[in-house]
Amino acid sequence: MRLLGAMGLFEELKRRNVFRVAVAYVIVGWILLQVAENLGPALHLPEWLHSGVAFVILLGFPLAILFAWAFEMTPEGIKREKDVERDESITGQTGQKLNSVIAGLLVLAVAYIVYDTFIAADEAPPAAVTANAAAERNPQTAPADTQPASNTIAVLPFLNMSDDADNEYFADGITEELLNLLAKIPELRVTSRSSSFSFKGQIPDIPTVAEKLGVAHVLEGSVRKAGNKVRITAQLIEAATDTHLWSETYDRELTDIFAVQDEISATVVERLHVTLLGEQPKARVADIEAYNLYLRGLYASKQGDNNAWRAARDLARQSIAIDPEYAPAWVLLAVSLRDAANAGFMDLHAGTEEARAAVDRAIAIDPDNVQAWSWLAYIQMVYDFDWQRAYESARELERFNAADSIALLVAANVYRALGDIDGAISLANRAVAADPLNYPFLSTTTVNLVMARDYAAAEREYARYLELVPDARTARARMAFWVLLPQGRVEEADVFAKSSPYESHRATAEAMVAHALGQKQRSDAAKQLLIDDYRDTMAYQVAEVCAYRGEVDEAFEWLRVAYENKDGGISYILIDPLLDPLHADPRWEPLLDEIGLLPYWKKNVL
Repeated sequence: MRLLGAMGLFEELKRRNVFRVAVAYVIVGWILLQVAENLGPALHLPEWLHSGVAFVILLGFPLAILFAWAFEMTPEGIKREKDVERDESITGQTGQKLNSVIAGLLVLAVAYIVYDTFIAADEAPPAAVTANAAAERNPQTAPADTQPASNTIAVLPFLNMSDDADNEYFADGITEELLNLLAKIPELRVTSRSSSFSFKGQIPDIPTVAEKLGVAHVLEGSVRKAGNKVRITAQLIEAATDTHLWSETYDRELTDIFAVQDEISATVVERLHVTLLGEQPKARVADIEAYNLYLRGLYASKQGDNNAWRAARDLARQSIAIDPEYAPAWVLLAVSLRDAANAGFMDLHAGTEEARAAVDRAIAIDPDNVQAWSWLAYIQMVYDFDWQRAYESARELERFNAADSIALLVAANVYRALGDIDGAISLANRAVAADPLNYPFLSTTTVNLVMARDYAAAEREYARYLELVPDARTARARMAFWVLLPQGRVEEADVFAKSSPYESHRATAEAMVAHALGQKQRSDAAKQLLIDDYRDTMAYQVAEVCAYRGEVDEAFEWLRVAYENKDGGISYILIDPLLDPLHADPRWEPLLDEIGLLPYWKKNVL
């Protein structure tokens, strides 16, 4: 083996064309990367393809250099360099050919750079202009830096084409079932029900709808039900071009409804070129009569009054009687019970305990039921005050990587109750992203900002919320005592307090605002009204009023009443700014210890 000095090694590398091979390899690699980057989106290839090509190119570079050093092209083919006599070597001729190849590759690379820099750039609309135009069309939505990802989709309410208008429940139910089925696919981002159903009864302009929902695709359709026959038409639309990617009509027996849902879901995955990491989720098959009763109950529960909740409970129980293993019916029963109990239409304790039993049954049947875990966490937080179990249930919701907006919001509220305001804000923002037109969700984001003491940001969010929902149940009162009073804007707070549409919330706000204005008689009257008429349901608010008015002893007494009454307001106690005057009192930490929140106070708040 010949020993080479530095100059000798350099000359040998030149002679064996190692440098030329390296240059040619780099140029070819760069060109391949550009091809992969541009063809990937056009052919809907996986996003990891570009990284994979880059990895292979980097891995191949040392191999190419080693090959150029150890082997040589000869008229008889490739031989090991040590087997070629020096006077028989044709590396000079090979080098000339490589020079020509490199020159051609350089011309190709320069041509691409010129095209990409000067021609393609002129043809594409500037990103800033596109974003500003979108903002002008939809002022409620901030300009987006990029187009929605290709794996985003909204399911609009399917039209009821049945002769019987009463079959509206069936069309809505099929829509929601499809939405929930697609939402179980982690690789898809599906807009939640509230936002999708905000377009119900409208003739949607698909690009505008998609822009408001922040999605690249929309699934819409119609349902016609007659006896045991059902016709479902579904169509998948690419929003940017407003073109149909796929359309299909299914004429089936009612008993085939679950198979149709599976087929539509699988087709959406296929057409969006989504690569699943696990198995395709399947619709939960149930007795068709039990399923029909469930859809009727689900439709009733959305009406939001006592008669609707009673009807939903009855229909859920009928469904369960036919198919006791149908978990969604158990969840529906729990929701209708807890909603009615929370609104005061049935005994709070009896309604909540029955709701808990229904949720436990749903989880026993289907341990991955996101809605059931959401309601279990909610009950554990606002009724049981079992903070550790509520946290464990919230972690279960995160385990599902749930895009379900309600699940995300419940988990956010659990984190807030434990004093983890950063975690609460993060989860609430994800909930709003999954359900951008669910206006009540904005109320939660404002509460989180208040708890973070970011009053300016909270004011902006409350103002936006009130613009969208002028008669919001609590927003005007909270704007008064949670946002404006802490900023010293008492006169403005008074305007909001007086305009609150609900007596209980108006009394809460006026008791504090009048105190700030020095109007003792008015403040006392509002406080007494709150005590006389709402002590069983708003003891926590009475405690807030007392704390704000400097009545520390009374504030602690009412916090104890709230705790004993299972008042859900207790879940705010750790980071409620209105209770700040109580923190230095020696009774504060013993009260938190009794409630079970002292460890979280020391860990997350202090």
